[in-house]
Amino acid sequence: MKHKTHPIFPEGFLWGASSAAWQVEGATLEGGRTQAIIDLNSQTKKPYTDNSIASDHYHHYLEDVALMKECGFKSYRFSLSWSRIIPASDRKVNPEGIAFYNGLINALVEAGIEPIVTLYHYDMPCWVDEQYGGWRNRAIIEEFEYYSKVCFENFGDRVKYWLSINEQNMQIVYGDWLGVSKGCDNWFEQKWQVNHIMNLCHAKAVIACHEMVEGGKIGPVPGYVPIYPASARPEDQIGAMNAEELTQKIWDDLYVYREYSTFVKNYWKENNIDPQIQEGDMEIIAQAKIDFIAVNCYRSDMGSAPDDTYTQAIGLNKSGIKGDFTYPNLAGEYALGRNPFVEVTDWDWHIDPVSMRYSLRYLWDHYHLPMVITEAGYGAHEDLGEDGKIHDNYRIDYLREYAYNIGLAIQDGVDVFGFNFWSFTDLLSTGNGMAKRYGIVFVNTTDEELRDLKRYKKDSFYWYSNLIKSNGQNWGKDMEEWRLFAKK
Repeated sequence: MKHKTHPIFPEGFLWGASSAAWQVEGATLEGGRTQAIIDLNSQTKKPYTDNSIASDHYHHYLEDVALMKECGFKSYRFSLSWSRIIPASDRKVNPEGIAFYNGLINALVEAGIEPIVTLYHYDMPCWVDEQYGGWRNRAIIEEFEYYSKVCFENFGDRVKYWLSINEQNMQIVYGDWLGVSKGCDNWFEQKWQVNHIMNLCHAKAVIACHEMVEGGKIGPVPGYVPIYPASARPEDQIGAMNAEELTQKIWDDLYVYREYSTFVKNYWKENNIDPQIQEGDMEIIAQAKIDFIAVNCYRSDMGSAPDDTYTQAIGLNKSGIKGDFTYPNLAGEYALGRNPFVEVTDWDWHIDPVSMRYSLRYLWDHYHLPMVITEAGYGAHEDLGEDGKIHDNYRIDYLREYAYNIGLAIQDGVDVFGFNFWSFTDLLSTGNGMAKRYGIVFVNTTDEELRDLKRYKKDSFYWYSNLIKSNGQNWGKDMEEWRLFAKK
């Protein structure tokens, strides 16, 4: 399909960036907050630092919002810390936690920045884990509903865009890495029981949002990694389709259609899996009609038929040295592998801007719901240069091409209302500490050395500011020669 050189973004398009509480706030034991299980998980990632300080957004949020305003942000997607709001099993709401988020939300609103708020981004309170065994116990459904209602009651007058659970699919697929499988002796089966409980938590939050937040809209946040067939061999096509189903489509179908697909039901039957669906559960899920889909899309993968002679463990590049990524081969289902047609970052993540257009087209074709991008970004090794600056042209290229492909998807007819990439400031990477930097603002600290935490605007900050202020028309001086234009 041929398009105009400059895609047209709709008026009011929400240009911004994203973060997560546990990765950016720090102050893990300040202001009445108690520990979350992701705090403990981050402490196992040596030699990388943990999240006790992170970007120290807790103490710098006014400075950070001022920088967002300077950049021209129209939106900011962030998460709330459950254990900062409800720090103990007595369910008492922490006034210091409420005050902190009120301060952040008020500062955003005053700056003309739309808050987009995630209820849960990997940071279950330790007290929930200790009392109930985490996601394995159905009692967490009531606790999550209570927490959600506290958030809607306190912030719903100013926050109209809500997200339920960040990357539920990734928490199930990569349960060992993210610590969700803790306490499970048979994760292959129990992950579907955990997943069903998470679906009920999501549903309770959706229902409560619509009841409590006037004009409120809420959606899920799937981690979307489009999977291209490795070849035209029919078996590879089926392998890629299986990978799509078992890493993301099962979740999206549930969110939108509010029932489990025939694919997953047959999968459970064939593998003697009991997801422990109880009477009345599906009636609850049926009430949870979402308003939009938030999309996290950094990269793509290549799928093929599995090699039944071996099973490769799921792994990730944790070193920042190219070539250390381990791809999964799920015996009998699918295998994933390196796509030779795209470049990779130092962490072996495919740099594939077309994957953004593909993802949006795929999700629109299947579900016909509005979408907002809530994550996409370029992680890199960075430190201040001799001139005291960060010249990150590679990040500019990445964001420019991904944003352009969002524009192409909009021209294709897809309803997209915002681009909030990962991340505004540098923050703690899930598995790679401060070494893997995503921000357009540099935070002066490292895994080895706690520095002054001063903020420095990278070159990408200025480039993105121009893009926002032109509503996607000022792409930079090299735009006329940009290789993608000649192909569209």
